[in-house]
Amino acid sequence: MSASAITKRYARALVELGTERQQVESLGSELSIVGALFADYRLLAQLMESPTFALGKKTAILHDLSDLLKLSTDMRKFLGLLLAKSRIGYIQQIATDYRKLADELSGIQRAMVISATALDDVQQQAISTALARQTGKKIEITAESDPALIGGLRVEIDGKVFDGSVKTQLKRIEDTLKKG
Repeated sequence: MSASAITKRYARALVELGTERQQVESLGSELSIVGALFADYRLLAQLMESPTFALGKKTAILHDLSDLLKLSTDMRKFLGLLLAKSRIGYIQQIATDYRKLADELSGIQRAMVISATALDDVQQQAISTALARQTGKKIEITAESDPALIGGLRVEIDGKVFDGSVKTQLKRIEDTLKKG
């Protein structure tokens, strides 16, 4: 079974549990925190993934970590299952798949908006509203700025990039002029 199929299966199971217990968002938040922790502390991730490190010691570390992070009982059990099945190394991808499934369930679509200057809340809301009209879904925006764009926006939503930046338009004009 491919890693992608494995991570989707675990993510789907956790989303179903969260739906059943009305904890989709809280489980998603906890999973994201644990995934980010493993990403930030690569040594911890390597230790937890190591087949030579005793399962009992890994379990003790996971228990202490869960106490420190004040994780819910369901999340503790889920992480324990991942550890027992030697799937803890997939935690970051499971968190990503979980977020996609949870968003799909709640009708949310995420968009990355990059502009030449920082966008204020009113501008972000206007972009979100326009994208919601186009997609028919609630849009959650993550905004970044990149002065190299000169002006305009670049929007990535659902794997598609819409580039209306001045930089790209200038590049197209340059390519047209070079071709003659």
